[in-house]
Amino acid sequence: MAGSSVQERSGQSRVWTVPNLLSMSRLAGVPLFLWLVLGPEADGLALVVLMVSGVTDFLDGYLARRLDQRSKLGEILDPVADRLYILAVVVGLALRDVIPWWVAIILPLRDLLLWGLVPLLRTRGYSALPVHFLGKAATFNLLYAFPLLLLGDGSGVLPTMALVFGWAFAAWGIGLYWWAGILYAWQVRKLLRDTPRRMARAGP
Repeated sequence: MAGSSVQERSGQSRVWTVPNLLSMSRLAGVPLFLWLVLGPEADGLALVVLMVSGVTDFLDGYLARRLDQRSKLGEILDPVADRLYILAVVVGLALRDVIPWWVAIILPLRDLLLWGLVPLLRTRGYSALPVHFLGKAATFNLLYAFPLLLLGDGSGVLPTMALVFGWAFAAWGIGLYWWAGILYAWQVRKLLRDTPRRMARAGP
């Protein structure tokens, strides 16, 4: 039993795993995407970066479970990469006038409000709550919406269709993103009400 516990802790502390390397590659793609969109305006290559990000977003979680390579670092890298990609894409597309600025503000605003709840969680010994399915669904919709919106920045039948489908995914993504945020805030409220104050610990 003790050996199993030690092995589990060792697995949780691993850094150089396949899922973590995929998450790191996604993080490296954030400045690359911004440069491609705002510098040479190489939209084709920017779309490739977004598609690779979407594929690796699926693969890192799948391989973590399949290869039993879950780790504390991976639990941090995955959502951080998602948030940074969303922030980079909305800022880049807003600067290019592909999307209105209210979209570029409303998504990071939700994350900013939720980050404000972290000190409250720490008073109950938590650093974060588990990622909810709604949050994953919102990220899925947004990661599909942004490439389509970028592809829709043009004229013709294909860009027009991409724009329609892109805004459909974006509407669902924004709605689910805020719904997940409200649910998270409700969970924090319930936790604060039902859990006594204590010293902070590493995680839930």
